[in-house]
Amino acid sequence: MKLAKWDPFREMEEMLDPYSKTSDWPFRGGRSLNTKGSDWAPRVDISETDAEFCIKAEVPGIKSEDVKIKIEDHVLSLHGENKREKEEKGEKYHRIERYYGSFSRSFSLPENVDEEKIEAKFKDGLLTLTIPKTEVAKAKTIEVKVK
Repeated sequence: MKLAKWDPFREMEEMLDPYSKTSDWPFRGGRSLNTKGSDWAPRVDISETDAEFCIKAEVPGIKSEDVKIKIEDHVLSLHGENKREKEEKGEKYHRIERYYGSFSRSFSLPENVDEEKIEAKFKDGLLTLTIPKTEVAKAKTIEVKVK
């Protein structure tokens, strides 16, 4: 008899499998992101320093001219499309796991960013947005002397 490592999540997946296929259950690495009006959403990393915010979005296989960045009412939106490759004559696909179609992601920006100075760089399927912060008015402290 062969011993197997027990994985409780695998049992849950198997039990919910008929439902998870239609809703793309998160355990399956699914599209649980907000993809309103799009087919998929790129994964992002968001970081912050004292001077800026940085958003890095994975958009592999997409040309930089196919990505649109828009800012409206303190909301930064990324839109684009990953076009499906044409199937060549005599070529059969056995598995297609990459996402195709339109994508969209939106992020609410805080009040302390300079929207006019946002920079975007695109290299090797990674879109990097640098969002500089503005100087926040420092609170003025007044010392009260008791007489």
